Amino acid sequence: MNDGSALVLHSGGLDSTTCLYLAKSDFKNVEAMSVNYGQRHGREIEAAKAICDQLKVKHSVVHLTIPSSMLTDPSIAVPDISYEEIEGISPTYVPFRNGLMLATMASYAQAGGFDAIYFGAHSEDAANWAYPDCTPEFIGAMANAIYIGTYHKVRLITPLQWLNKAEIVLLGEDIGVPFAMTWSCYKGEEVHCGTCPTCRSRNQAFQIAGVTDPTIYREIEAA
Repeated sequence: MNDGSALVLHSGGLDSTTCLYLAKSDFKNVEAMSVNYGQRHGREIEAAKAICDQLKVKHSVVHLTIPSSMLTDPSIAVPDISYEEIEGISPTYVPFRNGLMLATMASYAQAGGFDAIYFGAHSEDAANWAYPDCTPEFIGAMANAIYIGTYHKVRLITPLQWLNKAEIVLLGEDIGVPFAMTWSCYKGEEVHCGTCPTCRSRNQAFQIAGVTDPTIYREIEAA
């Protein structure tokens, strides 16, 4: 285990929670940070806090103002489609969201003396450039910018970068991630809708991995 410290970008979702558990096994000192950018699915931050409380990890929330998008404007309907049906830019893409969040994290990490930032982008996010700020090209550029811009003090770590969602479920199952506590749905209702792209991807990943999905869905359309 590294005696240094890591700051985890934690949305409360399945991927970032897996990153949190990996960071805990890699670094002696770990903290988590969530970003409130006005997202309609604010329940993800509640999930992040509950997970961090259970893991006894310090959790903080920072606020960012970013351009309006489907994920921040409740008057825009979230499409009930799978990621496979999306052509080109994802309708749930928020302009340069990950760049803004990682830049903010880098500032806090350097000021707080952290050695690393954990970020949970994975291969399906990058597929077909649906989310350009999840691609290897973006991650490499941001990793260089963060390392150079912090006087070679902070490194960006992306342990899920080459994994698909089912592989992340298998990894999370192996290291004890509390899947039932995580939140993925973009609609921010009382339970996961089961029909938006991220709900479909989540449920499908559990099916492919052969792991029981503990998520309560309003309806299931992910098969």
